[in-house]
Amino acid sequence: MTQTPQTPQTASSGHAPGSGSTTPPLVIAGAWTLVGVPLAYGLWQTLIKAAQLLG
Repeated sequence: MTQTPQTPQTASSGHAPGSGSTTPPLVIAGAWTLVGVPLAYGLWQTLIKAAQLLG
């Protein structure tokens, strides 16, 4: 009994890179918001603390 080799999938969704599937712009905007808001807050707090320390 012989088994046929299975080809590995390159992505979890089963799409190969460059296959034409795109991420919706709303998902990209949401991801950037989840990263950008805490980053901006942390930067703002750093600038406030630095101004207090140096001023």
